[in-house]
Amino acid sequence: MWMKSLLPAALAACALLAACEGEDAEDPPPSADGGTLFDGEIEPFVDQYIEPPNDMVVDVADEDMRVDEADEDMRVDEVDDDMRVDEVDDDMAVDEEPEPDMATVDLDMAVDEEPEPDMARPEPDMAPLAPDMMIDDRQFSFFVTSIEAMRNLSGSQDGFGGDLGGLDGADGICQLIAISVGMGHKEWRAFLSATSGPDGEPVHAIERIGEGPWYDANGRLIAEDIDGLLNERPDGDPQTIEDLPDEHGVPLSVLGDSHDILTGSNRQGRLNNNRLSSTCNDWTSASGNVGNNEVMCGHSWPRSRRSGRQWISDHPVRGCAPGVNLIQNGGGVGNCVGCGGGYGAIYCFALTP
Repeated sequence: MWMKSLLPAALAACALLAACEGEDAEDPPPSADGGTLFDGEIEPFVDQYIEPPNDMVVDVADEDMRVDEADEDMRVDEVDDDMRVDEVDDDMAVDEEPEPDMATVDLDMAVDEEPEPDMARPEPDMAPLAPDMMIDDRQFSFFVTSIEAMRNLSGSQDGFGGDLGGLDGADGICQLIAISVGMGHKEWRAFLSATSGPDGEPVHAIERIGEGPWYDANGRLIAEDIDGLLNERPDGDPQTIEDLPDEHGVPLSVLGDSHDILTGSNRQGRLNNNRLSSTCNDWTSASGNVGNNEVMCGHSWPRSRRSGRQWISDHPVRGCAPGVNLIQNGGGVGNCVGCGGGYGAIYCFALTP
């Protein structure tokens, strides 16, 4: 409205200035009714051409305000959106379960998983006696083969007879029995003589078993050295030497008349004679026609205090056939290794205590 109020004064001043300068002023433009623009009322022109309608100004102002308000609303909305996003993030942070640590899961799985078949533990040496594979650090280096072991390993209730598979087979019998009681980490030898070894020379039992000392399964001393063995009874603990025990530490006398133990040796632990039959053909024959009253045996326990006390060489067995006799009936009957009172057992010694 300020423009509408000042415009007449401005035009009048312009006309006065022209008159004062002596210049003829241009005629004002005619009006629509034949007069001049300045004749009469000037407001219609001003209202039409100069002053914008009030509602336009207001509308523009209102529009600006609305724009400003919209901008403000947008900013508020953006803030609200950010807040809502933050709130959502907070909710997610609270509600979401943490991702599992895959390394930990893999580790647990690695612990719990069963090994692949190819990665299974190695099979133990084959043995019919279901061996206990735990290594035993006891001082244990001597035993008499038990009747159970001889039956299990031979697959017969009568045992092996005189066919032990040669000296190597007899050593293997000792080793397998030792494995069955946790002593397989030691090297074991059968106390047997033979007419011919790998070099063709005689083999003497006393030279196959190391230097001693030797202990039974109960940790009792059998003998300190070779000299301690070359007596009627071993020169060791009286609680064990009078009744030599098996691999479990059980004295053989509990079985009955069980004391005949094959050796093929004389009282010095050496080959008794050079006849092949005197060793059941070097421990390869189970014939009743071989070794009749030739193959020497010792007594694991003496018949009495005065007789039958030799643990290495007491008397010959009746033959090399398999057989078991645990009943005291004198010299027995038949032609088997156990017919005189036994089952064809052997002594086993470890090369280390």
